[in-house]
Amino acid sequence: MASPAPMDSRFISLDVVRGIAVMGILLMNIVGFAMPFQAYSNPTAYGGTGPIDMAFWATNFVLADGKMRGLFSILFGASMLLVIQRAEASQRSSALTHYSRMTWLLLFGVIHAYAIWYGDILMLYAGVGMVAYFFRKMEAHKLVTLGIILIIAQAVLVGGVTYSLWALREAALAPDAQPETVQAWFEMAAMSGSPPPDALAANLALYRGDYAGIMGQRLGPDLMLPIIGNFMFSFATLGLMLLGMAGLKSGFLTGALSRETYAKCIRYGYLVGIPVQMLLALFLMRSGFDPVSLWLYDMSLQMVPDLLIILAHAALILYWVKSSAGSALIARVAATGRAAFTNYLGTSLVCTTIFYGYGFGFYGEFSRASLYIVVLGVWALMLLWSKPWLDRFRYGPLEWLWRSLARRELQSIRKQ
Repeated sequence: MASPAPMDSRFISLDVVRGIAVMGILLMNIVGFAMPFQAYSNPTAYGGTGPIDMAFWATNFVLADGKMRGLFSILFGASMLLVIQRAEASQRSSALTHYSRMTWLLLFGVIHAYAIWYGDILMLYAGVGMVAYFFRKMEAHKLVTLGIILIIAQAVLVGGVTYSLWALREAALAPDAQPETVQAWFEMAAMSGSPPPDALAANLALYRGDYAGIMGQRLGPDLMLPIIGNFMFSFATLGLMLLGMAGLKSGFLTGALSRETYAKCIRYGYLVGIPVQMLLALFLMRSGFDPVSLWLYDMSLQMVPDLLIILAHAALILYWVKSSAGSALIARVAATGRAAFTNYLGTSLVCTTIFYGYGFGFYGEFSRASLYIVVLGVWALMLLWSKPWLDRFRYGPLEWLWRSLARRELQSIRKQ
């Protein structure tokens, strides 16, 4: 088991993995910022279905969808445990430290979800993090076992929803189907398929409109959307956090293992995970992205190969860190990870300003492929500002605010 780090030390490997994860999340979230939410999982719903657009969807489906968020969840679990260990090492109450941090994170998440963007994950992390605390003393191999069990359980639960959706479709298509059954199926299909023309027009008008109209939608019809959209995957998120705690305890995430071990994880993770993901992408395309197939292939069956690719992604990053320690790029990515909280919320502010009507109003104007020009621009901003800031200050702006609130006193931010 890896020993806890000294109080003032940092694991650069954790910072680099976190930095790539917070950058990578934007690969999928950019669609949520710029288009109707159905387009996030269904490329035929909006944004173009030409070869280039579909190629971008397929590449993200195989390598990024669920993987970057999973990587971020693993790093959250590792960082959470590191804070707990350091609180215990300094004779502070680990429970008070942890639950104070999670409570304030929950508040940040509520503000983010309802005042900035509905696709928040901070509320989920805060809620699940409060549960993860109880597993902090568990041995690494037990954390791995329980984490995998929770992820498989999540896949089975989503599979149950898929079966219910299939049963609803069959009942709606039956010759003697009741009108309410048919209506229920059409409503469910519209949530994941191409939105009807009137619904699409209303969505475009809303997000190209003013801030008051968007807030009215968030606090009215969409009030439960951030909660349902996140907490339905609580088991998988807890499982990933436990894997992150195991990764810290075992030394995997701190770069303590040999390059040969990381190379083996890269090789087996990609050789098994990528072909399975490619098959799922092919099945989805052949199905025409119907709602039942989306729930089955995208939200249920994908969870297992996701885990293999997340492992390979992490191992690849750690191999890079061990092979290129001291490089300028690693230093910038590490700084991006140290300011991940600020970069995550800052990304939402930048992207909603670009796409929503109270900003530049480009909502619904970009094709799927062209969105990645914006992604590259936001990545450049993250890499450009994070290191110069952290060369002068101890924390990112929001990291400092979170730390000050959680500790109930203003923290020193300037470096001596």
